[in-house]
Amino acid sequence: MGVHGLMTYIGENHNFFNNVKIQNTRIVIDGNSLFHRLYFDSGLDLQYGGEYDLLTDIICKFFEALSVCNIGPYVVFDGGCDCTDKKFETLKQRAREKIQKARVISRGGGGMLLPLLSPEVFKQVLLQLQIPFVQCHSEADRDIVTLANQWACPVVSLDSDFCIFDLKAGYCPLNYFKWQNIITPNDHSGSYILAQCFSIDNFCKHFNLVNKALLPLFAVLNGNDYVNIPPLETFLSQVHINAKTSCSGRKNMRIQGLLNWLSKFSDPKEAIENILKCLKQNEREGIRKILFSLIDEYTQSEVDLTKFFQNKDLRAYVPIALASKAPEWMCLALMKGELAPFLSDCLILKRAFLHNQVENAGRPSSNRCSLYIRQVIYGLLLCTSEPCPDLTLDLSSRVLVQAGIDEERFNKMPCVDEFDRYEQTLRKSSVQAVLKRFNANEIYSLQRLPEVNAHQKYKISLSDRISFLLDVLSAKPDVLALPAHLQLTVAVTCYWVVHAEPKVTLHHLQALLLCIVTGELNKIIHKPGNSGSDEKSIRMVHDRLSQVKERKQQMWNLDVDVAHVFCQWQSCLLMGIYLNQLLCSALPVPDITRLYSGTSVHRLYQTLKSTVAAEDLLKGSLIAGEIYHELLHTVIITLPADFFQKINKSKHRSRVKVNEKQTTNSTGSLSKDNQRLCAWPDTNNRFAALTTEEF
Repeated sequence: MGVHGLMTYIGENHNFFNNVKIQNTRIVIDGNSLFHRLYFDSGLDLQYGGEYDLLTDIICKFFEALSVCNIGPYVVFDGGCDCTDKKFETLKQRAREKIQKARVISRGGGGMLLPLLSPEVFKQVLLQLQIPFVQCHSEADRDIVTLANQWACPVVSLDSDFCIFDLKAGYCPLNYFKWQNIITPNDHSGSYILAQCFSIDNFCKHFNLVNKALLPLFAVLNGNDYVNIPPLETFLSQVHINAKTSCSGRKNMRIQGLLNWLSKFSDPKEAIENILKCLKQNEREGIRKILFSLIDEYTQSEVDLTKFFQNKDLRAYVPIALASKAPEWMCLALMKGELAPFLSDCLILKRAFLHNQVENAGRPSSNRCSLYIRQVIYGLLLCTSEPCPDLTLDLSSRVLVQAGIDEERFNKMPCVDEFDRYEQTLRKSSVQAVLKRFNANEIYSLQRLPEVNAHQKYKISLSDRISFLLDVLSAKPDVLALPAHLQLTVAVTCYWVVHAEPKVTLHHLQALLLCIVTGELNKIIHKPGNSGSDEKSIRMVHDRLSQVKERKQQMWNLDVDVAHVFCQWQSCLLMGIYLNQLLCSALPVPDITRLYSGTSVHRLYQTLKSTVAAEDLLKGSLIAGEIYHELLHTVIITLPADFFQKINKSKHRSRVKVNEKQTTNSTGSLSKDNQRLCAWPDTNNRFAALTTEEF
């Protein structure tokens, strides 16, 4: 939620805080707050699409600091939107603000907009580090408070609502949680993190509030993410006059005025009755109900997350709206974070807010590129054999949908309302689902998707799910020959090359694949026990690719069309991950922690345009060359032979043959494996006619 202006206000008065040493304890962490702060506070790129490799390092350092101080973290994430839709207007306003932020950042201005894949990267690192986490079914604040009070441990967040809840062990705002400066005393008492813990007692004492239960009413009156009650403005305009003149700013005046006014009452009921006296008679009963309902948002939750962390059953806590539409496996997968909240929003509310990126605002949203993947997701979620058996389409349905099937039948398909950028505004579009068969006989059902029990009569096989996914992504089975953690990424890349607008050129594709290779080399270098003879050459190529990113050259203005192309890839990858989640991980979950760096991709693209060949950047390491050419080959074979030629002809007339240098070892000869990967017969070599391009 968030109480407007409260964190700024309390930050100006250190009497509201107690200095504490955090060690030898559990802490409950607001996951959404943490991944935002770790990214923004570390000065990582916001303009070129994110630096997920560096974000991974920072996340690891954060939890390493906790481990040194014997702090046990438990991370709790927000889930989907509340079924009552009480925050809908706030979500729309935030989406509008993000559109404007992205536009300002694209022009070199300031602002903070989280890169698209950051939440997924954060969860993957938690899994790798074996940090326990849970994803709530809606907003997590109340569940966090309940869990922290059960364990009598602090909450770590940057959400001002935790100043309103009565927390037994207090609330440590992230900006006062000094995890980067671990203190190790000489008395061997153990390392600790110094933090400032907000004291609700100090706060109430400062304003002479005799009852902490008045604070939720203060939050509601001051304005949080749920409050929009125009009749209250009459009352609030009178309260502001009573604020002390030393208080600066209109927002601070409201905060101080409200708290001073509330100090006159013994409980919320008495205060509310005084508020109603300022309102019209016909408004009073309705406002009374609204105020008490909003105050209830600050009571503890009925959900007992301790049971989740003890691997106990939590089916009793699944919201009715979700339980009525989602099978048990899906509800549990949502709590485990194996399914994204995006999917539950589509299923329950038939609505999706699409994330905005730093892109070319003069073009259609980069999310348009992943539209077909989303339509298939909507079909899996909303279309079952019961309500619409006659609308089930076969595996070639994409062609029919794009070409226009029977209009009457098509108009009966379920829709999801998507909120996305249109030029500089937020627009709602109703997007029709696409229903596809898994094979000639299988009709989809959420209940029957996972392979759970051997005695289950109907189940959709893994091979059918893989074929389904590859068909959606326009990828060939050759993808399955790649390392498991790269299969979905490359399949999505095949889809992106075909569907992107502006068109993907060879330099775009090469830059992306070189970035992926950099991440793969990094993993090889840091693999425990790695001391092979190839380590030196791998490290040399890795350093060369990294230097392209880190080169101290004059920063160019963002090429928004280039950014737009790579934003489309990120959108496709995210939706590909969501689709794979819904298919119970038909392909292995891709490791995205070191997969992509926006600054690296953009600089590699510029380097390749300056006539430096990709092979030159890989020179000296057979393994690096093999990885790159295997990835490139797997994408290229899905394309028409003249795919890039047609793009280049539309850009310029000059044609330069692609550099066909092969990666060699120190003696200048090719390994047998590299010959297999690189030396395809000229008659079938799709690279022979490729040309460089100007974008």
